[in-house]
Amino acid sequence: MTRRVVALGSAAVLAVAVAGWLALVEVFWLPLRVAGVLVPLSVVVAVVGNLLLVAGVHRLTGSRAVAALPALTWLGIAVAATVRRPEGDLVAVGSGGLGAVTLAFLGLGGVAAAFAVGRVLGARPPVPG
Repeated sequence: MTRRVVALGSAAVLAVAVAGWLALVEVFWLPLRVAGVLVPLSVVVAVVGNLLLVAGVHRLTGSRAVAALPALTWLGIAVAATVRRPEGDLVAVGSGGLGAVTLAFLGLGGVAAAFAVGRVLGARPPVPG
């Protein structure tokens, strides 16, 4: 194997691990309250995290495919959190204010991930030389 393949593989594993960890933290921050007031910190972190992680991975690796992995990982975990488990548990749940934060998390986080991947896919490839 060439060094490039090993480097891209390592970067892909690291990018997926970081994106997965970030998505899990964001999902469990959804019901975060400070002094009884719902704080939508997970929405802000989802948007900023998706934008920065995709762009950062692309900058470090130069690979469009590897750069898209964090967004796909985030989306998979965020959507999986909305599915009811066999025991009846649901992680991303809510009505009223919590429901609005959950919808904003999924919507704005998904839009940020799609925007970041679109920017990477639409970028011109570097000129060799």
